[in-house]
Amino acid sequence: MAEALDHLVRGIVDHPDHVRVDARETGRGEVLEVRVHPSDLGRVIGRGGRTASSLRTLASALAENGRVRVDVVDTDATSTDPTSTDAPVGAA
Repeated sequence: MAEALDHLVRGIVDHPDHVRVDARETGRGEVLEVRVHPSDLGRVIGRGGRTASSLRTLASALAENGRVRVDVVDTDATSTDPTSTDAPVGAA
């Protein structure tokens, strides 16, 4: 699942080398955290959150059990390093 989301996000950003999707299991399903270059954050979220919502819908459709959450992480909140761990911008 993370690989599919990584592929989709890399296709819409200007800095595909800065895309990172981390997957982890929780008691409520899989959580996919998407990190991108700070200048690509708006592109991944989209106007009114439409792009992020679409990515969440696709991830849910591709998930075997349908229990997946996609968080777009704002790496610019405390650092310009796209590999840092920061708070999620939004979650489904």
